[in-house]
Amino acid sequence: MLDQIHLLAAVTVLGVLEQAYFFLQVIYARRRFGISPPKTSGPPEFERIFRAQVNCSEYFPIFLALLWQAGLFFHQGLAAALGLLYLYARYCYFMGYRASSSERLAPIYFSTGVLWILVAVSALGILHFFLSHYMGLNILQLLPA
Repeated sequence: MLDQIHLLAAVTVLGVLEQAYFFLQVIYARRRFGISPPKTSGPPEFERIFRAQVNCSEYFPIFLALLWQAGLFFHQGLAAALGLLYLYARYCYFMGYRASSSERLAPIYFSTGVLWILVAVSALGILHFFLSHYMGLNILQLLPA
């Protein structure tokens, strides 16, 4: 069983480490700009870092659910590759947003596209499972060779 999920687990750990890095960046920015919790406003430089971290955290559970569904029901390797692309795009998003709010746009569009691909792959995998498990229909056999 572990050989069927090891890539997903590795990408998950990388994602958690990335989230920790983003959290640390907010802590460093709070110290740098003298902003104590629970305040969330301050200079634009701080607010961009804070918003980038919050935005990444908001999407992380969605990403994890889709990563695992796509990996378990469709293909672990494809899901892991898409997961790495997503994490890279989110890193670029964070760094871009940190520099300027306009530099976050291209990475956010790319990461959103990766999430939609994960949605599609997950849905196809789950559909295939239901059709084959409950109806005995293997859609892969219906495709021309």
